[in-house]
Amino acid sequence: MDLLVGMDMGTASSKGVLVTPDGVVLATEQIDHQISMPRPGWAEVDAEKMWWSEVCSISKRLVAQVPRSANVAGVCVSGVGPALVLCDSELRPLRPAILYGIDSRASAEVASLTELFGEKAILDCGGKLLSSQAVGPKIEWVRIHEPEIFAAATRWYGSNSYIAAKLTGEYIQDHHTASQCDPLYSVRDFSWKSDWLDRVLGHLECPRLVWPSDVVGLVHADASEQTGLPVGTPVVAGTVDAFSEGFSVGARHPGDLMLMYGSTMFLVQILEKFQSNPALWTTAGVQKDTLALAAGTSTAGSLIEWLHKLTGDVPFEQLLAEAAAVPAGAEGLLILPYFAGERTPVFDPKARGVVAGLSLRHGRGHLFRATYEGIAFGIRQILEMFGDTDEPVRRTIAVGGGVKSRVWTQAISDITGHTQLVPTQTIGASYGDALLAAIGTGLVAPDTDWTTLSHEVVPNAANRAMYEDLYQTWLTLYPSTREQIHALAQFG
Repeated sequence: MDLLVGMDMGTASSKGVLVTPDGVVLATEQIDHQISMPRPGWAEVDAEKMWWSEVCSISKRLVAQVPRSANVAGVCVSGVGPALVLCDSELRPLRPAILYGIDSRASAEVASLTELFGEKAILDCGGKLLSSQAVGPKIEWVRIHEPEIFAAATRWYGSNSYIAAKLTGEYIQDHHTASQCDPLYSVRDFSWKSDWLDRVLGHLECPRLVWPSDVVGLVHADASEQTGLPVGTPVVAGTVDAFSEGFSVGARHPGDLMLMYGSTMFLVQILEKFQSNPALWTTAGVQKDTLALAAGTSTAGSLIEWLHKLTGDVPFEQLLAEAAAVPAGAEGLLILPYFAGERTPVFDPKARGVVAGLSLRHGRGHLFRATYEGIAFGIRQILEMFGDTDEPVRRTIAVGGGVKSRVWTQAISDITGHTQLVPTQTIGASYGDALLAAIGTGLVAPDTDWTTLSHEVVPNAANRAMYEDLYQTWLTLYPSTREQIHALAQFG
């Protein structure tokens, strides 16, 4: 019997699954972790001590559960992204990996590269403007602020391509991740933008491009010893975790929208043809020669967890019950969830959280409900931008650990007006990685979909008018407080 291993390195944990070619999960493993935020606006990870170490540990645990009559036919790893891992010629990371849009250190480099290449040209080539999400400005930041590290580096990786290199020795970048490495990649042509690439990379070698389901190499002896994976196991490229998660639940056809409830919220809509919106991200898709439209917030589950920690030893289930007991609308309490700056749609690293309408009659449950609703208002704002395109959303699939919160999912549906389809299997990106491994190794057909649906979350019409009024007020919070918040942001 052939089995597949899928692993994902997320913001809050690394996860792994052992799966049969028909999608049956035989084993799961998870290791929780925390990213490092050593300075305001910075978000980092030790790629070797965290990502590689956790992949090795999870892999060994999964391989130990493979029946004697079975074998591991393929492995695929995804991770947070886009990220920047700078390595020397021995594949040693020279500094902590710089994470995706929650790391906003390169704001000056975003501005300088935009001025150099031109805003319109960047949007036309890459399908999005430069922001804290882009990798190019992060490379530029290291070149300017850490010149010795930049000079010593020979290659640059994303999270999944770093692991692929550790497993196989191959130097690759998958097309989707590359399409988030602005301004280095042309989404229109599915290729590197050679002249801009040379300017930003300098002496750094450029990786070869592959699609997420491509086999990129075989597990070598040293990696086998560390991971437990058999020597010669095919390694499939993988991609950014949010896109692998969307793939895991069948978001593959034009009009399909994945709504991921995680440490941040992430949205991916599959497109039929190229189009761009300055407030959104057009990217390469997971499947060959496909396109997607994406957006992401800077907080979501991370904000909920922060609030949970503030409450002390109260069980999370009790907090959810308290939030559920509060009427929809949190009795006039509104929260702007920009507690770590914001990505879509304001792209403002200096944005901060705002609590509006707080009174002595509000309690802990009100704060929790208002936080869920504040995140939901942000999702509505993004979905309205998706709706401005000429390719409408046809179905919305909800994924991620946050779908377990009925308060949260119901708030999203009530506030956005979207019915959400909730899959039976919500393991997430690692499940999508296993499917990519199955497709890449030829065990299943490319159009194989393991998705089954658990239930739907339908908007409650009784809350529509009330949420409409609150949304219009919520929309004024950021522009009304931006000047004051920016002044405060300098203090930390």
